[in-house]
Amino acid sequence: MEYGITSIDLERSPNAMLAAADRLLEQEGIRRDKCLDYLCALTDEEGRPAAVGGLFGNTMRCFAVSGEHRGEGLLNLVVTHLIDVQASRGNLHLFLYTKPETAQFFQDLGFHEIARVDGKLVFMENRRNGFPGYLKDLEKTARSGRAAAIVMNANPFTLGHQYLAEQASAACDVLHIFVVSEDLSLVPFPVRRRLVEEGTAHLPNVVIHDCGPYLISAATFPGYFLKDEVSVAEGQAKLDTALFSRIASTLGITERWVGEEPFSEVTALYNRILSEELPKAGIRCRIVPRRQAEGAAISASEVRRRIQSGDLESLSSLLPASTLRYFMSSEAAGVIEKIRAAEEVTHH
Repeated sequence: MEYGITSIDLERSPNAMLAAADRLLEQEGIRRDKCLDYLCALTDEEGRPAAVGGLFGNTMRCFAVSGEHRGEGLLNLVVTHLIDVQASRGNLHLFLYTKPETAQFFQDLGFHEIARVDGKLVFMENRRNGFPGYLKDLEKTARSGRAAAIVMNANPFTLGHQYLAEQASAACDVLHIFVVSEDLSLVPFPVRRRLVEEGTAHLPNVVIHDCGPYLISAATFPGYFLKDEVSVAEGQAKLDTALFSRIASTLGITERWVGEEPFSEVTALYNRILSEELPKAGIRCRIVPRRQAEGAAISASEVRRRIQSGDLESLSSLLPASTLRYFMSSEAAGVIEKIRAAEEVTHH
């Protein structure tokens, strides 16, 4: 049988090919990932999708092969096509998420396992020395003494983030702060990292790191083959633990500090799972009540909401001086415009 590759329009609706691809994914127990920026189908002679696969950034995801076409090597053709598309985008360091039962297939195609959540998913990359190389670079920043860590998106860095850093810093000899590197937040990564640096400059024992592609945010976690939000939160927290435990071992980290989550049930569940899973790896999880302002817990979401509504004057109760200076400067004009134009500002 002859097959052809078809790029599927993710924007146009109604779209018969997209609907057919969705049905194939659903037959395989997969929901189409809302993050996808590319989706293709390998179609049979009648134009029906026999296999599909998608991309988001430098990740490959949403693979499915129709049951009637198993054993024909179709997934290999889809993966080869997606690798070619990534190369045309300039993405050579690739990542994918897959179910444990298909991990060996991707290993045979040159992907290497980074971490897994048994029974749920495997996280892989196409570089043998990718994650080991990241750990080797981290090892150069290791310091003696009691080490703790915080992982934050800081979108943007608030007085709440600063308070958490100050509490953790006072309780350890060295505090490693990992800033989520995915540039998908309303405040771009270079700005977020700089504001974290400026907002913690008074803490002499802080070391700041990029997460790189290895500590992922809720926005891009591949929950499309997990059945509900609880399963997604559990899957991400367990993958986070698997990755972070290796980072912690490299840097001698024995504690991870997180802020209490009073607003999002899913994030609160994520924190609870971290507090259960991290001790299994010898890491204490310390959940700290959030700093409050005006009778409510400080949140980056509230900062973005006020920026969107044009209420910049009230930000001084939520932001450290360094972050406030940024938003009051001409440099922030583009970011402010982006926040004001956003349909939703209360996520991650």
